[in-house]
Amino acid sequence: MAGVIIKWVIVILAVLNFGYMAFDGGRALVKGDYIRPKSGEYAGQLGPWSKLVEKLGINPESTTMKTIFLAWGLLGLVIATCYALRMSWASNGLLVINILSLWYLVPGTISSALQIVLLLIRRSIG
Repeated sequence: MAGVIIKWVIVILAVLNFGYMAFDGGRALVKGDYIRPKSGEYAGQLGPWSKLVEKLGINPESTTMKTIFLAWGLLGLVIATCYALRMSWASNGLLVINILSLWYLVPGTISSALQIVLLLIRRSIG
């Protein structure tokens, strides 16, 4: 029973994380910009992930990065769906994409880290 609950928590976290990435990337491609805070200390700014991708030589506001966001989010949603459908490879696929998603600093990092821990717990309890 615990394994089933953990599985669905993983699926929900994955859908929220990768769904938001796909939505934000797709919206940015259509409207020209990502969702940004409108008020507060970080008003108008992108998240800390943008500094990381800049260091890799990618302009966070470029069409390339917006496309990466959309594609990465869609890939995560496909893998999460396959995991929910109990496809044998999907657990490893979800583990890999979450490890590779730790760059999506702050909310994505937290979600991915939780999914990694839960995937490993679920694997250990069978």
